[in-house]
Amino acid sequence: MGYRVGIDIGGTFTDFALLKDSEVKLFKNLSTPEDRSIGVMNGLEKLAEMEALSLSDFLGQCDAVVHGTTIADNTLIEMNGAVTGLITTEGFRDEMEYRRGYKEDIWDLRLEPPVQITPRRRRLTVPGRILHDGTIHQQLDEDAVRAQCRRLAKQKVESVAISFLFSFVNPAHETRVAEIVAEELPGVQVSKSHEVLPRAPEYDRTSTTVVNAYVAPRVTHYLESLVSRVRDAGYARQLMVMQASGGVMTRDYIQGAPIRVLASGPAGGVIGSAHVGLAKGYENILCVDMGGTSYDISMVLNGAAPAVAGWNMHHRYLVGVPMVQVETLGAGGGSICHVNKGEVQVGPASAGAVPGPICYGRGGTEPTITDALLMLGILSPQAVFAGGSFSLSTAGVAEAFQAIGDQMGYSAEDAAFDCWRVVNANMSMGVRRITAGKGIAPQDMVMLAYGGNGPAFAAVQADELGIETVLVPKASPTFSALGTLVANPSIDEERSYIAPADTLDIGKIRALWADLAERARGYFTAGNFAEGDVTAKYQMNMRYPGQNWSLTFDVKAARGSLGDLGFADEGLRALAITSFNRRHMEEYGHIREDEMPEVTGIRLSTSVETPSPTVVRGFTAPAIAAPVARQRRANLGRGYEPVNILAGPELKPGHEITGPAIIEESFTTIVVYPGWKARLDDAGDYELVKLKN
Repeated sequence: MGYRVGIDIGGTFTDFALLKDSEVKLFKNLSTPEDRSIGVMNGLEKLAEMEALSLSDFLGQCDAVVHGTTIADNTLIEMNGAVTGLITTEGFRDEMEYRRGYKEDIWDLRLEPPVQITPRRRRLTVPGRILHDGTIHQQLDEDAVRAQCRRLAKQKVESVAISFLFSFVNPAHETRVAEIVAEELPGVQVSKSHEVLPRAPEYDRTSTTVVNAYVAPRVTHYLESLVSRVRDAGYARQLMVMQASGGVMTRDYIQGAPIRVLASGPAGGVIGSAHVGLAKGYENILCVDMGGTSYDISMVLNGAAPAVAGWNMHHRYLVGVPMVQVETLGAGGGSICHVNKGEVQVGPASAGAVPGPICYGRGGTEPTITDALLMLGILSPQAVFAGGSFSLSTAGVAEAFQAIGDQMGYSAEDAAFDCWRVVNANMSMGVRRITAGKGIAPQDMVMLAYGGNGPAFAAVQADELGIETVLVPKASPTFSALGTLVANPSIDEERSYIAPADTLDIGKIRALWADLAERARGYFTAGNFAEGDVTAKYQMNMRYPGQNWSLTFDVKAARGSLGDLGFADEGLRALAITSFNRRHMEEYGHIREDEMPEVTGIRLSTSVETPSPTVVRGFTAPAIAAPVARQRRANLGRGYEPVNILAGPELKPGHEITGPAIIEESFTTIVVYPGWKARLDDAGDYELVKLKN
């Protein structure tokens, strides 16, 4: 078995996990915002050096290079995507702004509507109408299409979304419009809704297609640049890309709908959490990932983190592709601390990798959470940072916090502590809001903390949330990168088909599944995956009449069954009704016995199992007190006091550490707060437990 490399490209750091014969090595370096592929290549060169190989020899021995990225998310956060236009059916120009009447907070009278990716002047309509059964009611007006293209050209549009009514049934009009756009606007990227999200309703499909058009040029350019660089450096296989669904797939597949990489970096961490948690005996996990730019919250329930297709509001835009559920807050190590109207606030603005926090010594002038941790003694000014990439500097840090203190009437140290309290409160409240919305009590879960900054805050947050156990994997600082190596190559797609369950057109259902199977077969074959290794889950989406949302359930799932539709016979109708009622009972606790459910679509989820990092479970080593390296003045919530400092690389399975204490690992710092105890399991992973009074 050759090398497998997992990469997670964040706003501040680019993380690497190298897997070889069950051994995992970690590395991270600063991201390069001007061209993120440069940061990737820098890290790959370092990995090659760690293995005493040239870069070309190292890449030549790689079985897989898998990576997740936040480039699509950053594009939506910063609103710096392509100048995007929309061509749609006459009469549906403002579908994007209606948003099906949705408002994130109905009680917030001051909530502004989202910034429009396609303002009204770039949302244009043309005559032409296709009905729900695919018949053409009104022919497409091609002259009108060309006229609208000329209007878009005057606005220097770089990407065009095309979304027509019922194009997922009959794509003829969208296909012809795309041809005309290519003639009238050469070089402009085109996104067709019947390819991006071939299902109803029209708002979901239009919104998803517009977002795809907005992020596609940046994502495509980045992927092409990265593929070119790794190929020139000696990598001969296909680059695998993490998807929002929690699976990975080839670059060629992602190019068809770049929106699938939204939240792909955080998704890697969630998939890794499910893998580690289940192996260690924990099925229900609260996953918290605090990096340099953001704080990501997600949950693993019953050992799984299934992708949800449907109402995924992401950065205030509906994205209908399957996504692992991750909520993001602007609270990372680089989050900027400031005073606003007499109140200390943290984030959402971030110092990023350039210039970064003040303590990076790279030109930053605004205080951040990383600077606050340095002021509080949690981070050491003598230690090298990010595995030796650079050293922290105290120059200018105290002065920056004193500027906050001057506005608030206290010292620089108090200002740093206030910022620490505020970001803690922000993160804890974010967790409470999300768990409460799902009817889940945090205290019933185990927290798994990762990211470069997650272990520094995990125990104190768990304390506030009533959680008594926190897992911190040894690989926590690059955990999302490691998660990409756990994720399997997968394709998850669906097609709309609406009919009462007792009158299904079995032939139509079989044809839709066959089309999805053929698409999956083509991409897996191109990626050098054997068809016999593909596990196929044939699924249906159903609901009761009048319900807004459908439930998805498996009809058949088996390995090596791609294209095997023998189960889709006349008995499918009764099987679908029974399976849906069972799923509805599981989700809502009741069924409507006198109502006939309706099918809203079919879905095919396919995957190939690949090697994953081995997870060791248990505490068989005898418990002994861990050796203390030194002490440092630090404030862990109860004022400055001498705190034990331990060197993480010197700790072994069985070592126990009672708080207050700080454990300095190569790429992260683990804080054992007062009232907590940490112990190392047989894998060298940390388990923090709340001490009983």
